[in-house]
Amino acid sequence: MEVVSFRTPGLGDQTYLLTHEGKGVLVDPQRDIDRFLRAAAERDVELRFVLETHLHNDYVSGGEQAAVRTGAELVLPAAAAPAYPHTPAFHLEDIEGGNGLSLRPVHTPGHTPEHTSYLVLVEGLPVAVFSGGSLLVSSAGRPDLLGTARARTLARLQYGSLRRLAALPPEIGLFPTHGEGSFCTASGAGRYTSTIGEEISSNPLLAIEDAERLADELLAAPMPIPAFYQYMGPANTLGVPPMPPAEAPELAVTDLPQDAQVVDIRPRRKQADGFLPGSIGIELADDFGSWAGWLMPYQSSIVLVAEPGQDTAEAVTQLAQIGIDTVRGVVRDLGQAAVATFELLDLAAFTARANQPGAQVLDVRMPNEQAAAPLQGAVERFLPDLVTGGIPAELDRDRPVLVACGSGRRAVVAATLLAREGYVPVVLNGAGVPDLVAALRTLQTA
Repeated sequence: MEVVSFRTPGLGDQTYLLTHEGKGVLVDPQRDIDRFLRAAAERDVELRFVLETHLHNDYVSGGEQAAVRTGAELVLPAAAAPAYPHTPAFHLEDIEGGNGLSLRPVHTPGHTPEHTSYLVLVEGLPVAVFSGGSLLVSSAGRPDLLGTARARTLARLQYGSLRRLAALPPEIGLFPTHGEGSFCTASGAGRYTSTIGEEISSNPLLAIEDAERLADELLAAPMPIPAFYQYMGPANTLGVPPMPPAEAPELAVTDLPQDAQVVDIRPRRKQADGFLPGSIGIELADDFGSWAGWLMPYQSSIVLVAEPGQDTAEAVTQLAQIGIDTVRGVVRDLGQAAVATFELLDLAAFTARANQPGAQVLDVRMPNEQAAAPLQGAVERFLPDLVTGGIPAELDRDRPVLVACGSGRRAVVAATLLAREGYVPVVLNGAGVPDLVAALRTLQTA
């Protein structure tokens, strides 16, 4: 038996391909299924099952389309009741796969009500468990993604589910779907895979012996929920079409559709030198799709601005992974178009500016980051709040706004949002607020 993992870093998730004597089991596939099917073909494996542990909140599933493409049997938790053909998985009712392979569904509610893990047995012996969003490495799946009204009930259920999985033999491999970088984890998850025994000895949530105490822990400091999450559950319940082509047609800057949201994916220095007024700048990286889905109206028409030769197919794929199929084209030459600009400063130059009398600083990190390393005197707004709540009233348009985050990535996005509203942004580049706090302290005590 082999378990092949496919990590999608920007979403903090993993898909798995289990192979056994020429048969394959695909677990929690994301929408871009070609990479999984290619891996199965390379191993000369016939896909026998496609398993879904739950109706995902953070990405559009490729499970239905993978089953259609390959003829595999699609299995979902019985209580999920999606609107497309599938085999319902019932608690502890084994699903036979042939050649000594069987799957045992284990109802593990908590992350979602229907959540089901799958225990893999070979010749009747348990060897691995796919735990989806239940027991994670050093953590557990969040219980609050379906709303605060249900969160405590789901948190109590998660207690029983964690205990149920922890009762498995310690040598069993643990293969969760969510991991580090996922907003579906209740706390910072560590490695991506583990064993039951390792989690019993090191997972702090398994040391809690009371359902109410666990609920308190899981709900004590919830992470923000990306705006696009509200669309993922319904999409995965009703089903989605296959992935769109990853190519985007080339457009001239003079041919931009009037209703399009322009997204600049170029490196930040290119953006700083000149970007289209009204555009939002999100550098292309692993988490591009997540930030785009969080910051823009869902399913809005999109035009990308990219460097010549830049990989726009990656941008289109990341958007499609969260169900956004509305990229209408890409502009690679701004020509003589009017542009806006912003300053990029290194730590020393930014610190000197921030230390001047009357300097106004905007901190766009997450609330937990701000609490862990506060920047005295800064206006604190998490980046997405600039979209939902507008630019903070405390900021003065007549003076530069010094913007900082953890590395400059989110500050660059904020700079384009500020410029859209007539502010003059200055970005801390290549350093974070903790570095700035230390640098200011050194400067002020020198």
